[in-house]
Order: sequence, then structure tokens, then C-alpha cells
Amino acid sequence: MLVDKLHQLLTDKSESNAFSGAVLIRQEGSELFREAYGFANRAWNVETRVDTRFRVASISKLFTSVAILQLIERGKLNFDSSVIRCLGLTGTRIPATVNIYHLLTMTSGIADWFDESGNWQENWAALCREHPIYLFRENKDYLRLFVNDEPTAAVGDKHEYNNAGYILLGLVIERISGATYSDYVRRNVFEKACMSRSDFISLDGVDGEVAEGYVAISDSSDEIIGWKKNIYSAMPGAAGDGGATSTVYDLALFSQALRNHVLLNPEMTNELLTPKVHAEDMLYRGCLWKYGYGFQFMLGEDGRIVRYGLSGEEDGVSCRLYHYPEKRLDIIILGNQSWCAGSLAWELHDLLHVVDPSGNS
Repeated sequence: MLVDKLHQLLTDKSESNAFSGAVLIRQEGSELFREAYGFANRAWNVETRVDTRFRVASISKLFTSVAILQLIERGKLNFDSSVIRCLGLTGTRIPATVNIYHLLTMTSGIADWFDESGNWQENWAALCREHPIYLFRENKDYLRLFVNDEPTAAVGDKHEYNNAGYILLGLVIERISGATYSDYVRRNVFEKACMSRSDFISLDGVDGEVAEGYVAISDSSDEIIGWKKNIYSAMPGAAGDGGATSTVYDLALFSQALRNHVLLNPEMTNELLTPKVHAEDMLYRGCLWKYGYGFQFMLGEDGRIVRYGLSGEEDGVSCRLYHYPEKRLDIIILGNQSWCAGSLAWELHDLLHVVDPSGNS
């Protein structure tokens, strides 16, 4: 009955153009549900498969966090290592006291390369007009967008979502390892976790079994009347803050590899999976929200971790990677149309009875 309910929910969303993509739900390594909906290519009516590869946006930050902690584990770096000293960024507006911990927890206070506050669509359109986005293909390409801008907060003062910090972390990985960011993650994350269908694929490249990203075109009544590709509204190359390509199965392998200490030793794994800073001042759904090293944590009022994971959103991409430790449950949603994973993730959360207001799981 649960599988029937899940399938009906997703079928309804797909038929109403509210979701296109793949979903995988696993518990203790056993699959509870797997299915794909919609089209990987709308022009040719190519249907999405469960093993279709999708761009995963900010979920890529988790690969960056793991890579940094690997370098710390190997003694190549410390949480308190100076960022400007490591990258030679003296003479910029990056404060001298910003360290690796601040970048990981998004408490550096530095300016972001794109301000997500205010009218997101208008601000993004302005950035695309001023800067040819097809030129942004690796971490260093983003520096000119933020390193000389005034910080938005004092170092360590508060958590504020920040993509620029993960661009800097990507550059730190390159500087310390001597490899490109993509090559380091391929060898030290994807290969170790057996993520054979994950890679760093250019949005404008021609690669097999990759879903195209779509943005809905709506009329004055908000009815969807068509679609456009995201090739003119998303950065073409992956960087430390997002843009890798993966599958629901590979992300399940990543989650499992973390818990089994394949990617990091037990001490560093615990460090990665421990909440660090408050992300929200208000309770939402009766839970506290904290941020760690890339991971977002949902905590019950008693402090227990209900869920950890990360979301990924950009034009034509909408993803969720969540793990519920008490239930040993993974929920992975990869979508190839804008803003389609968020409400679905909460509906799955409620449908699976992950947690109730009394705190019983």
C-alpha cells in the first residue's frame, strides 16, 4: 500500500507538470521505492529512467566538504588554516581571520558571488546580462565576482548561506592537492564510493544519459504553457559550490560510504555529521535547524537529529539528498525542472511517517 501511495503521489505530480525526475527511497540498504517520471528530453519524448544522470546543483557542496576533511585528515590542512594565506588573496576584501571552518559552516561573513536575497529572478537576470555565464567553468572564474566586495557580516558572527565560500574551498583543494578540483573529487570521492555514473559534465556538452534541465514558461494565470532549456540561465561548468552530475543510486552509495567510513575515518566522519551552527532562529515543523560542514540538520526539540542532508536548486534543476538516522532511511530526489523537489520531499517525509509531533519515530 505504501508503494501504491508513493506511486500515485508522483504520478499525479508528473501529470500536473509538478515533477519530472527520479526518486529512490532506501531503508537499511533495502529499496522501499524507486521510480522515474517525466522526460529526460522533452523535444524527443525521451522518458526519464531511474539511472538517468542529473545535475545536482548544491548537493555538490557535500563532495567539497568531504574533500576538505580528507585533506585535514591527512595533515595537509587545518580547520583554522588561513584562507588568504593558503590562496594568496592578500589585497582583497576577504578578512585575514577567515579560516577553513568559517567557509565550511558559512560563517565567514564574506560577500557572495550572487546575492540570493530580494527578487532572485531579477537579480539573476541582471548578473547574466553583465557577465557572460558561459565563461564560468571552474572555481577561479568566480573570484572577480566577490573577492573585492565588502563583507556582509563580521567573521564568525552568524551563519549566512554563501556559495562563494565553497568556491574558495574548491580552490584550496586545488592548491593543496595539486590536482584540479574535478580530478581530485573523481579520484577521492566518486571512485572510493563506487559512484561510477557521477562526474563533472558541462551543461553545454554532449554526454550520454544526462537529463536536460527545463524551466517552465507560464501565462498570466501561472498556467504552464511551455518549456525552455536552462542552457542560458545556469552556469555551464561545475565548481566547488555546485554543478556535479549524478544519479539517485550513486548518491545513495555516497551516503552509505560516509556512514561506513569509506571516505573519512570515524573521527572525521563524526565531525562531518555533527551540527555546528544555528541556521534558523525560529522552529519549523517543531524542529531546530543547524548547519555543519555542507550538511543541513533538522533536530527535534530534545536535540536528536531527525534528518540531515542538503538541497540543490538552480534553473532546470531541483534535488534533495536526505538521511534519517533513526529510521536509517535515505530519500533521494533528482529533478530536471525548476523547484520541483522541495514540496515533494515534505510530502514524502509525511507519507513515510518519519517523525510525529510527539517526537516518536
